[in-house]
Amino acid sequence: MSYRAGKSGMAAECQKKIEANFDETEAAKCLHWIRQMAGVSEIPDDPQAIDASHDSFYNLLSDGIILLKLFDSICPGKINWNDKMFQVPKIEAMRIMRERERIAQFTKFVQEFGVTDTYTFPTESLHEKGALNLAQVCVCIRALGIEAQAKPGYSGPEGFWPKKSERNIREFSEEQLKAGQSVISLQYSSFKGATQAGMSMGKPRHIVE
Repeated sequence: MSYRAGKSGMAAECQKKIEANFDETEAAKCLHWIRQMAGVSEIPDDPQAIDASHDSFYNLLSDGIILLKLFDSICPGKINWNDKMFQVPKIEAMRIMRERERIAQFTKFVQEFGVTDTYTFPTESLHEKGALNLAQVCVCIRALGIEAQAKPGYSGPEGFWPKKSERNIREFSEEQLKAGQSVISLQYSSFKGATQAGMSMGKPRHIVE
């Protein structure tokens, strides 16, 4: 984890409102899904035993490893676990850098998987105390779950997340398009030549010499 200088004034109030959006029920659901998908031992198998408090959620996910294990369970072979970002450095600054790198890698993979960037989060939202937005992290995990369920070969619990909405593409024949154009033409012609002649609004203006 890393720390950002404490906010004050309006910035501090805004940060409090952001952190107040965190929903433990939604966080517990996210953690339970991660457990079912990746089987990580850090999260209890019994959903009733999951501690989804703000601090617990942060401590579980802030180094990025569990999130990458989650993604690896969805797309096996995508992650190179021998990469240097998984090595444990002796220097504190290097450890922080690699934690941030893992989180950034997760959000990159998520976007490549099909989750739009509006549902992802910047690294500091999960890593920097003083700039956390764990509610947005939950939004990202939920969006990933919805996207994963819609993909062929999904092996997780069915119906855990809402179904992905599908585009309702409607195709019109040439006759229907021409009929629509004629309606627009009729509407246009009904106002053709209309003026404000004869209309009076309010009292006439009197000029006094």
